[in-house]
Amino acid sequence: MKTACAALAIALSASTALAQNVKITPLGSHEGELCANDRATLFEDPTGVRILYDVGHTLTGADDPRLGDIHLVLLSHVHGDHIGDQKLKAPGSGACSNSERVPAGPNSMTAEVAAAKKAALVMTSDMGSFVGAKVQKITGGKPITFCPQTAGVTSVPVAASCRSNTHLGGAFVAKAAGASQGVEITIVFASHANNVPLSLLSEAQRANLGPDGASIVIGPPTGYVVKFTNGLTAYLTGDTGIHTEMKTVVKEYHKANLALLNLGPSAGTVMSGAYAMNELVQPVSVILSHPNEAVTEGGKLRPASRTAALIKELKNVTPHLAISGRTMEFDGTGRCVAGC
Repeated sequence: MKTACAALAIALSASTALAQNVKITPLGSHEGELCANDRATLFEDPTGVRILYDVGHTLTGADDPRLGDIHLVLLSHVHGDHIGDQKLKAPGSGACSNSERVPAGPNSMTAEVAAAKKAALVMTSDMGSFVGAKVQKITGGKPITFCPQTAGVTSVPVAASCRSNTHLGGAFVAKAAGASQGVEITIVFASHANNVPLSLLSEAQRANLGPDGASIVIGPPTGYVVKFTNGLTAYLTGDTGIHTEMKTVVKEYHKANLALLNLGPSAGTVMSGAYAMNELVQPVSVILSHPNEAVTEGGKLRPASRTAALIKELKNVTPHLAISGRTMEFDGTGRCVAGC
């Protein structure tokens, strides 16, 4: 009897510990692979708060069965491959190096998902206003207002899509019903651009700007620091070159212990990405995403990939590939404890 009770206690303890992990699931173009166009990432806090980050081009629509409930939608910047001016034609369509996509329409996949899921838009006020107007067009309802708060906290799920009243450096707290603590999301600096695709502008704006090859900038590009209720502090870099706030703000102030690093040669190099992780942010673990190349084949890292070269340069940072459909679980210290 004592042995049975001890075994039950251990099992219950393990179950409780597992429940305290943050679940992170990449939603890419090809199941079991890390492919060129992969951006979208789903986070689930132990309290049940579910966050979709940078919808991108790899959802088949707002009804993509991989989504489930979405409480918050985060957008780092409005470039087409992040806001989602295209969508995946079908699961696994095209090559891993170039998935087959079709136009997402005039509203963007970010707005389509937010409208369908009645999610809160957590992004700068500039982007929130722009995407919010798209959500209003989809729903045919009232303008998308600021999210309701009590003592600075928004309870989720919200009754209807709303937007955070946040700028660069601002924080938004979302708390699940019955939870004693909320998830805190802070908008941080990114060194990039933030011009919107012409396809998402009005006909008049396209006619005015198109001949000059210009577009509209929707406020600053951003990254995020997300503080989950189990202690995990995740830095979502967005598209960015290296910058000093990776050290002063992200590492020294927020003390991030996990990074989701956007790769791709337009914003950085193998060596600058490695330097950012090794010397500036210094997280316990890093998830590698946004590669702009086929990183894996048959689920295995391609040795000749830029991503493989970056991994070789990492020191005292544990790398994890953002394999589509694979749910990783992270504890409060930034270590992957399941699905790694």
